[in-house]
Amino acid sequence: MTSLVRLPDRQHLRLGAAARGFVLVALLAPVLWSRDTPALLALLTIGLVWVLATLADLREERSVVLLTVLEAGVVGAICGFALHDSMAVLGALSVPPFVAGLYRGLPGVAYALSAQLVALVLVAFLWSEGMSADQGFGVFSWCLTGLGLGLVGTFLQTALRSQADPLAPYHYAQTLIRQLIDLSGGLDSGLDPVALGGAILSAVRDDMPATALVVHVPRGDTLTPLITKSMHVGDPADLAQCEDIAVEAWAVGLPVVDDRVFAFPLSTESGIAAVVAGVLSERVDPGTLGLDDRIRKLMRRLETSAVHLDTALLFSAFRDAATAEERRRLAREMHDGVAQDIASLGYLVDALGAGTTSPEQAERLEVLRDRITAVVAEIRRSVVTLRTSVGASESLGAAIGSIARNLTEVSGVPIHVTLDERTARLRPEVEAELFRIAQEAMNNAVRHAQASAIHVHCQVHAPEALITVRDNGRGLQAARPTSHGLDIMRERALLINAQLDITETPGGGLSVSVRIPGGRPVPEEGATLTTTRDRIGA
Repeated sequence: MTSLVRLPDRQHLRLGAAARGFVLVALLAPVLWSRDTPALLALLTIGLVWVLATLADLREERSVVLLTVLEAGVVGAICGFALHDSMAVLGALSVPPFVAGLYRGLPGVAYALSAQLVALVLVAFLWSEGMSADQGFGVFSWCLTGLGLGLVGTFLQTALRSQADPLAPYHYAQTLIRQLIDLSGGLDSGLDPVALGGAILSAVRDDMPATALVVHVPRGDTLTPLITKSMHVGDPADLAQCEDIAVEAWAVGLPVVDDRVFAFPLSTESGIAAVVAGVLSERVDPGTLGLDDRIRKLMRRLETSAVHLDTALLFSAFRDAATAEERRRLAREMHDGVAQDIASLGYLVDALGAGTTSPEQAERLEVLRDRITAVVAEIRRSVVTLRTSVGASESLGAAIGSIARNLTEVSGVPIHVTLDERTARLRPEVEAELFRIAQEAMNNAVRHAQASAIHVHCQVHAPEALITVRDNGRGLQAARPTSHGLDIMRERALLINAQLDITETPGGGLSVSVRIPGGRPVPEEGATLTTTRDRIGA
């Protein structure tokens, strides 16, 4: 069966034509100088063959049988006819493998070399009863040159096709995503980082008599608490020490022990996936417990869990990146499409208003103009909502403050934001969901509550968080059939195991609060930390 390959551009055509033209001129010059008539006739015939091949290339299709093999076979046959009278035409044997490599890669080079060599040998033996040793050496040398040029053509074909295919990254991404979908069905541990972190803490707690345990995961240049478990309410400084010693264990890549506080990294092939830190019970003597040996055994036992957690964190990062890009794309489409079209209707209404014939008509056009203005403002709010992301902000509170300023500018409703944040941040997916919940609550207060003021309080003491949005509007109204805002907020809270409360305030208005609970009291500022540490060697 004839195999056709459609070319992505004309660079192959230009390179092939240039190679044919250059070799033809290089061979014709000495032949004309020496007035070698048989070689001149053979080269002119080869030139005609190459012109026809170039014209066939203009169709942007290459047939292995009709072009690659045929061109090489004809050139080889002509060289076989002229071989007895002149060896000056043998240089033409280098061109077909190069052109075949440009279009067909290594298979094309093999086809071309085989076709021209078979044709040359058959014609040489049938026409002149064989070849001399010098003629055979010349044929071998030029065929070997053709092989080298064919490999060069193969390399150029690969480079040109990779540059000319803008969909190549998408095809590769499709392959990876399909593999991920296929693999996800076989992940018995799932892809929930919190659940996997909880399993790690349970395994550590079964082996360590600890009153508090924390799993930290890397986030850029810092560590973020993933999950905390506390047996009872203890000294708030304990978990502050956990955070401090976890940073040191992460930095050195080794377990670190400071009296009753310990931390050790969980590593995978790609690096440290998490750091486990904890505080031993006061009833246990670390010296008699054999803490160093226990930590080493735990690290070996949790290697598989570390891979599970690292995979889940990578999946979460991929999902967040894809979601953010889709939101930006929708924002661009809304801003450049729908918003511009609706704004142009406002200009049309203004033109109609200039030619009104009655007060009633002018009043109706004014109402229509106000509605168009309101719709454009709503679209602008939606664009701001879609484009604003917590990922690029310094903190969750900074992102909430940014969207509050934008909403205030668009709506005219003052939004007051108070922040109470520590340096440790929440996980990216948790921050993203909390941000969207707060954003939806502020949008609802602006659009539906008829509020004159909105107050937002953001408290983040990782891994705990509390965000409250209060307004002085109409309170909770009957839900419209097309309204899904509250349901979406509840779904977002459920995704991160948060508690969502929506209540009416006694003085009128609505309060929306979302809380990420923790297993400890919030540590006080300036907690005293012990600095004497012992590092456990690997």
